Amino acid sequence: MDRDDASAIASGVSGLDYILRGGYAKNRSHLIEGKPGSGKTTLGLQFLIEGAKNGETCLYITLSESKRELLSVAGRHGWDLKGVQILELVPPELSLDPAQLQTLVHSSELELGETVQSALAEIGRIKPDRVVFDSLSEIRLLSQGSLRYRRQVLALKSFFMLNNVTVLMLDDLTAEQDDLNLHSISHGVIRMEQLSPIYGGERRRLRVIKMRGVQIRGGFHDFVIRPGGVTAFPRLVAAEHEMVEHGILATSNNQIDTLLGGGLERGTSTLLMGPSGVGKSTIACTYCHAALKRGERVLVLLFDETKRIFLARAAGLGMDLEPFADDGMLMLEPVNPAELSPGELSSRIQAAVEGSNARIVVIDSLTGYLNAMSEEQHLVLQMHEILTYLNQKAVVTILLLANHGLFGQMAAPVDMTYLCDSVMLLRFFETAGRLRRAISVIKKRVGPHEETIREFKIGVTGVAVGEPLEQFRGILMGSPEFEGKQTDLLRDKAS
Repeated sequence: MDRDDASAIASGVSGLDYILRGGYAKNRSHLIEGKPGSGKTTLGLQFLIEGAKNGETCLYITLSESKRELLSVAGRHGWDLKGVQILELVPPELSLDPAQLQTLVHSSELELGETVQSALAEIGRIKPDRVVFDSLSEIRLLSQGSLRYRRQVLALKSFFMLNNVTVLMLDDLTAEQDDLNLHSISHGVIRMEQLSPIYGGERRRLRVIKMRGVQIRGGFHDFVIRPGGVTAFPRLVAAEHEMVEHGILATSNNQIDTLLGGGLERGTSTLLMGPSGVGKSTIACTYCHAALKRGERVLVLLFDETKRIFLARAAGLGMDLEPFADDGMLMLEPVNPAELSPGELSSRIQAAVEGSNARIVVIDSLTGYLNAMSEEQHLVLQMHEILTYLNQKAVVTILLLANHGLFGQMAAPVDMTYLCDSVMLLRFFETAGRLRRAISVIKKRVGPHEETIREFKIGVTGVAVGEPLEQFRGILMGSPEFEGKQTDLLRDKAS
């Protein structure tokens, strides 16, 4: 028995080999199904280009698109199809390449057997290692019946296997019942989907329905089609990543660290909750600045503001972060949540942690992400995987979550408190006709923390935290009232 038979070969698609645990099965037939526009042709071309790079003979058999159209698609992706042969089985009047007219077969005027024989004869002539058959819909129409269609696909599968060819058979799901019948005779089945949310760009995802003899990474995996081809983002499973030692505390401001019992431990996540403008981003920025001065890399995902505003605000607080951004220590990534899928978000974070060794990750903020992703289900489960992964990698994670409204009773758009190891609550309060800010730590799983409420001010030198204030009530309800002495508060000129 050939041990190389059915071994994994590269798909040519970034991320897909990880999902398939190595790639497609060699010398086997795979069904790639999806509605028009889902990316099947692009996936197939990448499969052949990868084979051509490895010196393999590759053939694209098309019954629906002309060679000129395929070359145009390749050109837009920046690909060179040198080494990939294209066999057209389309009517001559539909061809856009006059030089190929003499080799075209008018499939609509031929019997099914003649059409298939044209393809098999070419395969027998060039003896390819990889073949993309696009698409089975034409074979289905010529078959004029489910039984004949299934038998013809079985015959194709047997021919490919006898000739040691690895094949991707593309199908556009025009007949759902017949497509399901093909699952049982295909070695592997991948379904590609394109979703259209109410707002924002289209979302694409794929699922490996089966791959015989392989424990594939199941579930839906997001992917995108951009210049350069298909890129898949494997669903993050924290349990598949090994844990590293957690190490020491991550400190920022001594006064803030006092509230937290010394600082934030490595491998923990902290949620900063409060109304918009209360200072969540500023406190997160102090941790970033302290980490950068220690020589640690920091990733900040900006959902609600631009890179320029983030750097300008930090500079106004006495934290010059621009030099760190210029040398790559501070990775600022503005994110358009309307164009971002959950899988791409987790892939960006994973690349920063494992590729750039980021030690602090800040998501600013979850509110903008959740609002834009309101149609996505199980988003909290996805955040659970991200936080678990970051904790295992000894990364300090800081999440910002804005409450609804500025004053009065407040509610968070989603409950993330049970996922995070620490929760810091920030609130506005008023006294003597002035607006002030209060801070408290209401949860910390690792180590002790203060149970007091303190006032804090944001000034040109950063954050200043006052002494514990006892005459507070209503802070957890979102309507703090201070009933103490004015002398207990920070002076207006304090910074």
